[in-house]
Amino acid sequence: MEFNKLVPELSVSNLQKSLDFYVDVIGFVLEYKREEDKFSFLSFQGSQIMIEEYSEDPVWDTGKLEHPFGRGINFQIDIDDVDSLVNSLKKANYSIKMDIREKWYKKDDKLLGVREILVMDPDGYLLRFSEDIGEKSV
Repeated sequence: MEFNKLVPELSVSNLQKSLDFYVDVIGFVLEYKREEDKFSFLSFQGSQIMIEEYSEDPVWDTGKLEHPFGRGINFQIDIDDVDSLVNSLKKANYSIKMDIREKWYKKDDKLLGVREILVMDPDGYLLRFSEDIGEKSV
């Protein structure tokens, strides 16, 4: 396994609850874990994240950690099939913050198309799952 150049590490309130969401519902692969640190490294269709159960540590703490975690950031995760993910979320009775929408984002003289959804993980991190649907001229 190669490591991406940027791999976010998320502090979570309950590692097992987060693993249930990321692995069992979304479909991330548990690459490895360090049980003594309550840490797991996950991958999904080329994306990678690390999750670690929160414990107070003055070196890593940047402020008070309150739900929802990660305010002010969303993680865009490119995926192959938004519909399959939505089905998995619904099967698990997991709330979808924004249902599938088609969106075209301008880049220079082109529009880049995606089908995307928004989901909040158990700790409130905002995840944007995005399926490429092509491009067109402006």
